[in-house]
Amino acid sequence: MTEILFLTGRLLFGGLFAYNGVNHFRNYVAVRGYCAYKHVPIPGASAIISGGWLVVSGSSVLVGFRPEVGLVLIVLFLLVVTPVMHDFWNIADPGQRLGEMINFTKNAALMGATLMMLSLPRPWPYSL
Repeated sequence: MTEILFLTGRLLFGGLFAYNGVNHFRNYVAVRGYCAYKHVPIPGASAIISGGWLVVSGSSVLVGFRPEVGLVLIVLFLLVVTPVMHDFWNIADPGQRLGEMINFTKNAALMGATLMMLSLPRPWPYSL
């Protein structure tokens, strides 16, 4: 039962990042526009690179192939992207500020979960 619970959690966790990476490509114009709005350098390339980064890192966790690499990539992604894209402290509008604060704290919690997963012994059950 524990292995099935772990597999389910791993699929949900890795799937979140892989899915968001795919959405960077499916919604490229919107992601590029949001990157430009947040003053990210070279927003078009940043949208593509971050999308690929998320697909690779999320897929690694999803299938259990070198999950330690995927998890480190997720931590690095969250460390760099979170304060840039969700800088709630710079937002004047209360509604927008709340939305950015929610996303900032969500990403902080995801980083915590990622760090915990890095401490788990490998190989993981049902991994490639």
